[in-house]
Formats: sequence, C-alpha cells, structure tokens
Amino acid sequence: MAEFVKVIVDVPTLQTNRPYDYAVPPALQDQVMPGMRVVVPFGKGNRAVQGFIVAVFDQADYQGKLKTLLRLTDLTPVLNPELLALGQWLSDTTFAFQISCFQTMLPSLMRASYSKNVVLVAPENPLAQQVFQQATVLPYEHFKTPEQQHQLGQLQRQQAIQIQYQVKQRDHAKTVQGVQLAQSYAQLATLPAQLGGRAKKQQQLLAYLLDQRPTLPQPITAVAQQAGVSRAVVNAAIEKGWLTATTIAEYRDPTAGEQITRTQPLTLTSEQQTAVQQILVAAQAHENRTFLIEGVTGSGKTEVYLQSIAAVLQQQQTALMLVPEIALTPQMVKRVKGRFGSKVAILHSGLSNGEKYDEWQRIERQEADVVVGARSAIFAPLHHIGLIIMDEEHESSYKQDEMPRYHARDVAQWRSAYHHCPLILGSATPSLESRARAQKKVYQLIRLTQRANQRPLPPVTVIDMKQELKKTQESNFSAPLLAALRQRVIHHEQSVLLLNRRGFSAFVMCRDCGFVLKCPNCDISLTLHMATHSMKCHYCGHEEAIPKICPNCHQRKIRYYGTGTEKVEAELQQCLPEARVIRMDVDTTRRKGAHERLLSAFGRHEGDILLGTQMIAKGLDFPDVTLVGVLNADTSLGLPDFRASERTFQLLTQVSGRAGRADKPGEVIIQTYNPEHYAIRLARQHDYEGFYRREMTLRHQGQYPPYYFTIKLTTSDEDETVAAKKIFELQQTLKPVLSDQAIMLGPTPRAIARMKRRYYYQLVIKYRHEPRLMQTLTAILQQNQASGSKAVQVMIDREPLNFI
Repeated sequence: MAEFVKVIVDVPTLQTNRPYDYAVPPALQDQVMPGMRVVVPFGKGNRAVQGFIVAVFDQADYQGKLKTLLRLTDLTPVLNPELLALGQWLSDTTFAFQISCFQTMLPSLMRASYSKNVVLVAPENPLAQQVFQQATVLPYEHFKTPEQQHQLGQLQRQQAIQIQYQVKQRDHAKTVQGVQLAQSYAQLATLPAQLGGRAKKQQQLLAYLLDQRPTLPQPITAVAQQAGVSRAVVNAAIEKGWLTATTIAEYRDPTAGEQITRTQPLTLTSEQQTAVQQILVAAQAHENRTFLIEGVTGSGKTEVYLQSIAAVLQQQQTALMLVPEIALTPQMVKRVKGRFGSKVAILHSGLSNGEKYDEWQRIERQEADVVVGARSAIFAPLHHIGLIIMDEEHESSYKQDEMPRYHARDVAQWRSAYHHCPLILGSATPSLESRARAQKKVYQLIRLTQRANQRPLPPVTVIDMKQELKKTQESNFSAPLLAALRQRVIHHEQSVLLLNRRGFSAFVMCRDCGFVLKCPNCDISLTLHMATHSMKCHYCGHEEAIPKICPNCHQRKIRYYGTGTEKVEAELQQCLPEARVIRMDVDTTRRKGAHERLLSAFGRHEGDILLGTQMIAKGLDFPDVTLVGVLNADTSLGLPDFRASERTFQLLTQVSGRAGRADKPGEVIIQTYNPEHYAIRLARQHDYEGFYRREMTLRHQGQYPPYYFTIKLTTSDEDETVAAKKIFELQQTLKPVLSDQAIMLGPTPRAIARMKRRYYYQLVIKYRHEPRLMQTLTAILQQNQASGSKAVQVMIDREPLNFI
C-alpha cells in the first residue's frame, strides 16, 4: 500500500526537473506504480497537469500538507523500471528535462491529445454489471473519483475490460464494427428452444456462441465467418437483443499485404562464422561487450546479424536492431521477417501514429521478440534483451537534433549494460570515434575483408570534371558516365545515380544585378522545384512562385544555377529517352510507404536508373545493379565542418558498394572537381584503413574528436542583439570554470545565422577533462528555463555531429 508518490510533472511554461511529492487517495493506494501517468494539481492555481510517477513510498519527506493525486491516466505502467532509469540517465547526460525524456520514449499517439474509452469484454462479471449498468463502452473520464478508479483497477485485474485509445486530432484509432454479448450465456441457452425448428441460421449462430464461447467483442465479419452465417444474421441477433453492436480498435499491421518470403540461414564464410561465434560467446556469458564489425560492402554483415539473433531467441531472449534510414527499413524488415516471421515488430517515422502505437503495444505485451527500426526504436519496451545491433553505426541520423539530444549509440550501450548483453556496431566505414575505441580495445574489432559471394569490390573510375568540361558543353554527365549508362540500358542491367541535392536548381540569380532570391525567414537561398513550379526553403518550408522579373532591378535576366535531382532527371530524359528513371528524394518520398513502393518498383525492374540523394547510398541490395555513378563527389567536401572529409569518404564508399553485389561484375564512376583530394583518392581504392590513419593525424593536429570531447552551446531569439548578448554572457560564465587546457571557439553567428525568423549564435568548447563543466552547464540550463518561456533559448549539445 503506497500512501505517497513522487511525480515528474509536465508544465509547458516551466518544465521542472525534479519530482514532487503527492498524497495518494486511499482507494488508489493498492494501484499506483512507478511508470504510470497521473493527473495532479500543480502551482498556485492548482491547475491539473499530467505527470509520471517515478517512485512510490509510505512516508513523505515533506512535513507540511501534501496535495492529493487527482486520478490515474493509466491502469498499468507505460514505462517499465528500465525505461524510468534510462530517462533519468538521459536527462543527466543530454542536459534535457526528465519529462522530455519520458515523452520521447512513448509513441506520439500517447503524447498527443486523445480520448480513452473503457470497453466491457466480460458482461457476465458482477462488478462490471454494477459499474457499466446497460452500457458497453464508457469514456475513461467517467471514472473520476478514487473509488471509481479502484473499481476500474479491479476490472482490469479480472480481465473484464479493455482500454481503447482515440486520438482527438487527425490520427484516429482504426476501428471496425463489432459485437459483444448482450445477455449471459445462461440466458442465451434458453433461446434455441424458443425458436423451435425455425430460423436455422439463427440457431446456427446461437450454437456457435454457446459451443465455442468466443472471446467477445469481435468484428461482425469475424463472428459471421466463424459461425458460418451471413452478416445479416448477426445484425438480426443485434435487433433481437442477443448481441450488442460496438466499435473495436483494430490492430494496424504496417506490413499487411506484403509478400514476405520465408528464408533459411545461409552457409557462413569462415570470417562470418568467427564473428558469430565471438558474439554468441559474449551473449551466453551475459557480457555487455561492444563489437565493432568493420566489413566491406557486401561482406554479409546482415547474415551475421540474423544468425546471432536466431541464437539469442533460442535462449528465450529478445533482440533489437537499428537501421539509420527509413529507406533501408523495408529491405531490412523483409529480411528479418523472412527469417523470424510474426515475431518481428517495426518502429520508424514512416509509420502512421496509429501503426507506431499498435507496434509499441505488441512489444510492451511481449508479443514481439525482435524489433527493427530507426533511431527512436532504441526505446522499444523490450524485456530480456539478449542482443542489440546498430547497422551503419557511422550514420549521423542516429543523433537526435532536438531535446533530448541523444545519440542512439550511447543509449544502446546503456541498455547493453543494463541487460548484460552484447552490442554490435556494424559498418563498412565506421565512425572515427568507434574505430579509435576499437584501436584502444574498448570495443572488440571484427573484420570482414571479403565479399560473401567471393567477388571483388567494383573498380572505381574518377572523372576530373575540370578536364571534362573543356571537351563538352556544360552538363551533369561526363561522356564516360553517359556511355556506361547507355550500355546498361541496352543490356537490361540497372544503374544507381547519386546526387546529394534535391530540387531542380540550387538557386536563381539575376544576371544583371546579381540578386539571389532568399528565404524571408532564413539566411539561405530558395531552391527551384520545377515539379511544383515553386521556390522552396529546405529549412522552414517557405514556398513562393518562381520569379520571372528580378525583384531588385526589374529586369528579365533571371537564370537558374546549380543542379538538383529534378534537373538531372530532366537531363536524363533528354540524353537517354529510352531509360526509365525512378527518382528518390525527400520530395518523392513524402507520402506514407513511398520509400518501399519506389524500391519495390526498382527491384521488379520497372526502372533502369535509380536516381537519388544519400538515402540510396547504403544498405540497398539489388542483384542487377552493375553501375553506380556519383554526379558530384564534392557536395559535402566544401562544408565548413571538420567531419566533411569523413562524410565524403563514407558516402562514396557506401554508394560504391551498391554495384556488383551478385554474379554480375560492377563498376563505379565518380565525377569530381577535386580528384586528388585524399578522401576521394582513398575511396577509389576502397582503403578505409588508409583513410582512418590519415584523418586521425589531421584530427590530432586540429585537436578535434576523437582526441577531444566537445560541447556546443547555441542561443536563439527573434532579436539578433538578444541572442548575441546571451552567448557572450555564457562565455563569461564558463571562462572561470574551464582549465587552461580547454579550447573555446567563438562566440560566432551560426553558419546559417537566421532560421525560421530566429537568429542563432554558438559557442564550441573542446576539452579532455573538465570536472566543473557539467555542473555549470546544468545550472545554466535550469537558470535559463526559470526565466520563463519568452526568454532567449539556450541549447546545449553534447558531442555535436556538426558545428554549422
């Protein structure tokens, strides 16, 4: 019996980061548990707010009179003990508020505004009859008093009710028409005699109900099918008062209708076999060891994952597998489901809110043993985890940009330690941080040096576009690349083209006065999109018509500069009219399921060329792709970021690995204006180790990660003066705390200084050991939050992946 609870409250204007004590009404003292959401009075006006119970206890620390908990939002905890502890750790390490961390762990449906209904499933239950009277569905808000919620808890334990969520916004819970018993089975048993020999179909329905005693409510169609009668017969039973019509929340299966072919484990190469054995030794010993699998593209890392998962499942444990992009999820899900069937649950942003909620419930109810998903899937409420996998561990999409600013790899390591299970980090091009940890034996390095099919890595040709433009008119395609594409079309083979920029053109400019059309909300030029005949900002979403006359000098000298995927697609249709092009970028994949539809179409040979941004660079496996072309390898090299070379090398290596993965030999053509740059030269040679050594030398000289830790502080406000003043105040606060060994960069305006009508200034700290820094940063965050919601915003990002 818990008389008191500690609650983390959600207050929009002042998110407190400490628990508050509340008294529990006597009727609820046997029901409250940590992890439940509750409604409590808060503040001087005692307004009702939601919160999470983080602890229950018998004696309060507070000596005065405590406010009393108003009601329970849940009948069972939505956060288990592990996730509660993880939320506390996440709050401490990412300078985030606990309430933000807890809400991040839940599906958006549970964070949104929603209504909740209590559905009666056992009408013969005496307490249920007393509570529900003649009703079969009651709104959760009906149970307001502690006594009523106590009754609700009893019905939940007796499995006499179910909770049904209904979103008040766009994403409504999917429902179907159903039926449930309106009379007891004893009453139903008297009906066949009353019917006599008449109404044989109704007799048949009654016999089904009395003999089978199905779990109701069920969809009308299911009852009719199982009883062998028409829907009209079930409707007649409703009219006669035998059954009652109701609505039922139906489980949404994200992969419904897909053809999933069951597969068998493949024969492993000696390198793969060694990898699996090392992982399973750690799994069986319950060691939280981290393995870094550095495997060339096509080396069979996925098969290592699948066979390791299978071994863990045999030990009655579960497995969690992360992939970085939604585009990778369909192919990976098909592989994992092909091996493990209905045991697999999916979590990624491409699902609807309802699908995510249903999948989360399956996991929470322990109906799924394997979870595959993107970054947020790291919080899946799995029990007894035996293995965690992060595929393409180097990807920047594993880092969350908003509070809490966590990296999925750090969370994976925390959960690995909590469950005493191994963590696998896999990549052909590991991040320098991970590779350095393997060098120091913090991680255990496993190398897969050969492709699983024993075929060589594809040869790479680098085209110097400076020389190419001297020979031909200005074009996105060099002559060798265009000829290679034409040959693939003739031989019914497929090609992949990478251009890491969407839209038709980078910007429009007046050739008379040099005016460039910029976003009114951000310091960035607008991008031309011919498909929608508009100029768009890729940061805030602003959109306006394409100008025909210069707004500055009023001349008709507007011209398009740069290139984008739309423009390349148009040029391809001119140069290779016989080629079928499938374009894959943010614009063509906005609609739900678009990634899978486009990739499936390419897999069915409905396209000869897959043209896309970096989402097509990794993880995809198509046996007939024999050519990969990179239109401009320099896109990311020019960025003012110390990781620019690393990202360029990773992208080129990953996309090169899409060619020649099956029996047909592959070829890679890279177009660049910097053919001698070491990132491009070493990517051509597939030399990751050489790149690692070269880049680590430069990082050491520049005093950057992994030799130094980093913290980025950012201030923002609609008034530039306010944002600038605040960042200089923070600099003065931090200077006395830091040692002489720490390095402070800035303050400076951010590379894109204005975005969404707010001005941004930043300060970067590089350090090795600063014992007072974390405490000071926490105090800064709390002081700024206490200033109120209208104060200048202060953001703290630990180990940022970019400084621009």
